[in-house]
Amino acid sequence: MSADDLTWRGHLEPLVYEPMVRRALEEDLGLAGDITTSAVVPPDATAAASIVARQSGRIAGMDVAAAAFLIYDDRLRWEALVEDGDDVEPGATLATITGPARGVLTAERVALNFLGHMCGTATVTRDMVAAVGNHRARIVGTRKTTPGIRALEKHAVRMGGGYNHRFGLDDAVLIKDNHLAIAGGVRAAVERVRGAVGHLVKVELEVDTLEQLEEGLEAGVDAVLLDNMNLETLRTAVRMVGGRCTTEASGGIDLETAPAIAATGVDLLSVGALTHSAPSLDVSLEVTEA
Repeated sequence: MSADDLTWRGHLEPLVYEPMVRRALEEDLGLAGDITTSAVVPPDATAAASIVARQSGRIAGMDVAAAAFLIYDDRLRWEALVEDGDDVEPGATLATITGPARGVLTAERVALNFLGHMCGTATVTRDMVAAVGNHRARIVGTRKTTPGIRALEKHAVRMGGGYNHRFGLDDAVLIKDNHLAIAGGVRAAVERVRGAVGHLVKVELEVDTLEQLEEGLEAGVDAVLLDNMNLETLRTAVRMVGGRCTTEASGGIDLETAPAIAATGVDLLSVGALTHSAPSLDVSLEVTEA
């Protein structure tokens, strides 16, 4: 899948990611700033550097990495050689940075932290999408994200070829087991939700059993989350739904189990590991000229 194939999945607005980058820079600089670089590098020194991938993977977060350098010192010049959604091999140069040497070195770690993390999420998502490639099921990320940078991780999932579940508690209803325990059952919970939310808000119900699924279908939910069901139960659930609502499988899904789960006919595979367990892609900054 090329970057062009992913453009419709949306991009990150600077108004969204720039505050995150500023906070990360402030955290790293502390009260005294980069005391190492300030001591070692003369104020008028210039440098040229490259960001290089040490592993193969899917790219995500180029604009975010660029912002780390440009927010710190707007005299720096960034040239991206790849785009979000591209696949790269070890040794690929992702971007070049030229300008004041202090800015290159001081912003380096924040830029690489964001870029490596987002590329790692995109790469894991890409591999999961490929694992279910012969089935119609979509791979979706969850709210199991790093606090404060959810939008970045959601973007990385999209760049990996996946789709997003809820962005937060306010954009869709998901009635879970603890809601049911307090509400007193499926019908009571669904009725309360229908009476409280707008007509454009989708209602999803998490179910652990086929009996709960039947109750949810009778209540007219828009989607069902089939939680930790075995393959036989998932196949039965898909037949019961019969296309009346969206079906989503969830619970410990990984590269080994995903193909068989997708083969049951579910519409979505909800995978928290895309964001909570993805290892960062190894990317580095190498000074090429000083």
